[in-house]
Amino acid sequence: MGGCRDCRTRGNKSPVLLQHGVFVDGRSWLLLPPKQSLAFNLADNGYDVWLVNSRGTEYSEGHTSLKFDDPAYWNWSLDELVAYDLPATFQYVYDQTGQKLHFVGHSLGTLMVMAAMSRDQLVNMLESVALLSPVAYMGHTTSLLSRVIADNFIAETLDSLGFYKFDMRNVIIIEILKVICRIPSVDCTTLLFTPYTGQNCCMKPSIMDIFLDHEPQPAAMKIVIHMCQLIRGGNTTMFDYNDSGTNLKHYGQPTPPAYNMIGIPKDLPIFLSHGGADALSDVDDVKLLLDSLQGHDPDKIVVQFIERFAHADYVMSGNAKEHVYDPFIAFLSRLH
Repeated sequence: MGGCRDCRTRGNKSPVLLQHGVFVDGRSWLLLPPKQSLAFNLADNGYDVWLVNSRGTEYSEGHTSLKFDDPAYWNWSLDELVAYDLPATFQYVYDQTGQKLHFVGHSLGTLMVMAAMSRDQLVNMLESVALLSPVAYMGHTTSLLSRVIADNFIAETLDSLGFYKFDMRNVIIIEILKVICRIPSVDCTTLLFTPYTGQNCCMKPSIMDIFLDHEPQPAAMKIVIHMCQLIRGGNTTMFDYNDSGTNLKHYGQPTPPAYNMIGIPKDLPIFLSHGGADALSDVDDVKLLLDSLQGHDPDKIVVQFIERFAHADYVMSGNAKEHVYDPFIAFLSRLH
């Protein structure tokens, strides 16, 4: 994506890369009306905006040799997104623009860039990082759905039965949900999101039709298993094959290596925003991240806490512009 609705303000500002979370795609940044959308507001302020569609999503189904329904196509976890996909995306945008990037991640998108930075990747192409609902640690998550899946090894069971992707987008179910969500007495923002994200404060019911037209997107069962491992273990490590021999083959050690958040460069400008009602980016888990950033240059980091916000508020709430996007764009302007 590039361009603006009101090109009177368009300048030659740096590229901004928007990375979505799991089970959604780049359209998650466009669910809100243009005047409220982060992507459009950045473009209107002269930034060159790029939207990522990570592997497995509708606009990223292509492959040079594998078909979309080939199990090998879905053999990936967080580690592949960190080692291959995000660096390739950065390099592409950098090559196209010749400029360092401002990165904005939501949910899993934040974990991807933090894991990459912890391994000294991407840093030479980064101008700044925005972490919205940061997911660096997951041991304290209060997400009911995530806890049930993790604690009962549901993803591992499905994987053992031959299900190689986690796909919630059944056409019949989606159409039924649309009908249910049009019933005035039904609050679908609570029905569909609260068990997973926490109680979002400020989403309008009308956004549900738009959401269900495009989301949710499928993901590899392997990355769901990986997330479950992080929830159960409390630490942020590479994928655990639960076999010391296999781990040894992949990593040269019997246990998976950790992604060390202390390795994030201390002089990199960071904008971090988290919510008090967020079940996935729990306040206690964010505290662990902030503890690891204690040595960060205080002039290079902005930490924002919004008591009422939960996970989906950051991309789907009408007041996200006022509370998050406007302060973030002001943060960017101070860097130039």
